[in-house]
Amino acid sequence: MRGRLITIEGLDGAGKSTLATALCVQLRRDRPVTLLREPGGVELSERIRELVKDPALRCGPRAEALLYAAARAQLVEEQLEPRLAQGTWVLLDRFVDSSLAYQGAGRGLGVDEIAELNTFATGGLTPDRTLLLRVDPATGRARQQGRDDQPDRLEREAEAFFAAIAAAYDALAMAEPGRIRVLDARRDEAGVLALALAAVADLDCDPS
Repeated sequence: MRGRLITIEGLDGAGKSTLATALCVQLRRDRPVTLLREPGGVELSERIRELVKDPALRCGPRAEALLYAAARAQLVEEQLEPRLAQGTWVLLDRFVDSSLAYQGAGRGLGVDEIAELNTFATGGLTPDRTLLLRVDPATGRARQQGRDDQPDRLEREAEAFFAAIAAAYDALAMAEPGRIRVLDARRDEAGVLALALAAVADLDCDPS
């Protein structure tokens, strides 16, 4: 049986990485699971990650969208498709929805245009389930400020940028309620994990 692709989305500071790690531990009790992140996961994509995150570099919106798509294409080819074909479940911290929200809406490039670019980059690969951690931009920013590491290039953007992203995520969730499950990221870590486990429980069923 083909594996499942579960993606985790949300604003910076929503708790995606924390949930991904905890969810991976739980799911690995019953099946093989791989945890990956975007951009990254393979050498080329990790190098692109360094470029797009570097606050010292100027990166235009179109170049930014293309770099993310390139990193994603390599990850799909090297990791996602082979592992899914082997029956492995893949937990992925960000995927196409991030580009739709950040570059399509946040950068104003157009959600449809970015969707078309990423359909080409991924070969049409679609998550079996997307967990959207909903948190208001102010809370996300406050959580970021509590971290030890310095904000990257995207995290330094203005409030309007993140407001547009949050609205785009909500619109995506409304358009695809079967795939995207919205989780209240204001809850504690255990509460969010419980919501996530419930949201993916039906994926154990064999679609064939």
